[in-house]
Amino acid sequence: MSQIDTYLQQYGESHQNATNKMIHWVCVPAIMFSLFGILYSIPFPVDRSLLTNWAAVFMLLTLMYYLKLSFTMFLGFIIIGGLMMLGIDVIYKYVDFDPKSLAYISISIFVVAWIAQFIGHKIEGKKPSFLEDIKFLLVGPLWLLHFIYKKIGVGY
Repeated sequence: MSQIDTYLQQYGESHQNATNKMIHWVCVPAIMFSLFGILYSIPFPVDRSLLTNWAAVFMLLTLMYYLKLSFTMFLGFIIIGGLMMLGIDVIYKYVDFDPKSLAYISISIFVVAWIAQFIGHKIEGKKPSFLEDIKFLLVGPLWLLHFIYKKIGVGY
């Protein structure tokens, strides 16, 4: 069994309940998007742009990890992460958000989504996987993407 399959199986063990799964389908993307917003808000050594911000640095590091695990997952997250980053950049530039407003909204989404995640795990009756190993914070988005890939017949 490949490393990605092992991680997805381990992650899936604490995500069997339908309500918990539904919460994850909403909250994992919300957490990703809000995390990008929080990181984008932090001052950067050069002028902030789509590719020059802390969210872009985080995404690059995450993509390197995903590439190590699976090329097709890596490609999927170039698209997903790229669209999220573009969304944050558009919000920041064209809605006249200042970094503080973007940070406050992103932090609010982040906190609410995490509360919902913990409620889902309370319903499930199992601890979140990342409490056992921090890498599962990066595996969660892959777990969702693997269902999409299976549905459309893409191997990972």
